[in-house]
Amino acid sequence: MMKYRRSRLIYLVSLIVALTFASVAALDRQTEDVIAEMPFTPAEELVYEGEFSKSLLRGIDIAELRFSASLKPNDQINDGRTRTSLRLEVEAVSKGLLRKLFGIDFRQRIESTVEPASFTVLQTTKLDEQGRRQRTSQTIYDRDAGKVIWVERDPNDPARPPRVVESSFNGAVQDIASVFYFLRTRPLETGNSFELYVSDSGQVYQVPVRVHEAKRMRTVLGEVSTICVEPEVFGEGRLLRGKGQMTIWFTDDARRIPVRAQINNDFGKLDIKLKSFSNGTLTKMNN
Repeated sequence: MMKYRRSRLIYLVSLIVALTFASVAALDRQTEDVIAEMPFTPAEELVYEGEFSKSLLRGIDIAELRFSASLKPNDQINDGRTRTSLRLEVEAVSKGLLRKLFGIDFRQRIESTVEPASFTVLQTTKLDEQGRRQRTSQTIYDRDAGKVIWVERDPNDPARPPRVVESSFNGAVQDIASVFYFLRTRPLETGNSFELYVSDSGQVYQVPVRVHEAKRMRTVLGEVSTICVEPEVFGEGRLLRGKGQMTIWFTDDARRIPVRAQINNDFGKLDIKLKSFSNGTLTKMNN
């Protein structure tokens, strides 16, 4: 039971990973035009801290989330064609009493390669460390064939056959990192609803998204107006089984900065808050 709960906890944290990205520079003219239309600023960097606010783990900081991004000029992805792409690197690391009291020690690092013009994912690589257990995986998105191919390997046992999962998809698909960036490009207006397709571990899931009312919220950026977005990730055939709810608050302005997120389920309430923000000229931090 404890092992199962640890696995669920780590998965919930990894799902929140990548609420934004940083450090985009030296762009070519075409990519500059695309980036200019996005709410991301060059050299933007955000750090989040996660804690349980409702459970036996109340008030315990469990993870720190760090995000960065860069341009990949002359990048080649599986079809041999050269293109300019965005590389999103995100990392979640366990911290504090979570490791000391419960022996839960994890690190997850995801690199997502995204085509800027269509904001679709070309490739996802992942490193998943849970104590001594390690797994590496790579996902290739072949849009011409309409296939997602996920391959997972055990670095500690190179002779072990890899796990391979293949699924079909149509149109644009996101991974669990890029989806939050993509949400920032959407017209998030109260009452709006739309659907996304998100790939994880070789499967492709349909995720309905609803936009709720705006409200004022105290954040590291000060008191700001936010708009509430609820992606339906729990339920049969969803990213997460069982009952639960995920809520994300974005600043209700052109930047659409994710300042807070919550996951509620039978395990408790996981609260993710923006800890520091920097855009190259301005830095905000919790004291």
